[in-house]
Amino acid sequence: MNIKEASEKTGVSSAAIRYYEKESLIPAIDRTAVGNRDIDDRIIRRIRFVTQMRAAGMSIENLRRYIELFDAQEDNTKEQKALLKEQLAVMEEKRDDLQAAIDHLNYKLNHFHDHMESTEAELRELERQHADKVAKEDPADEDNF
Repeated sequence: MNIKEASEKTGVSSAAIRYYEKESLIPAIDRTAVGNRDIDDRIIRRIRFVTQMRAAGMSIENLRRYIELFDAQEDNTKEQKALLKEQLAVMEEKRDDLQAAIDHLNYKLNHFHDHMESTEAELRELERQHADKVAKEDPADEDNF
């Protein structure tokens, strides 16, 4: 299939497929006699793998390293697992940060009335104090030269 068909099949833009090839995230794509890319199921599977790993937040550099380990002849399982564990830790930290923000918003919503009454009262008092200060310093009350 050509790159347009591969793009439609995977949901990945043609430009991204070219980028993946350029960055060695997928193997070099065979070409037809006229020079068009001839994408087979092997490449489609690799495109989907790259897409999934990018969705999991893996950097291009780490993904390239993972693919190099996968494509190597020797058993690199330990290093591959280490990269996956590292990425998992990154994603768990992001999840925890996101969960903390969600918890904070839930707290605000659950205590909206109580919280807003005291906050609004404080803000009104600060505005009143500011207005009093401005009134005392108003140059309109001073004699003009």
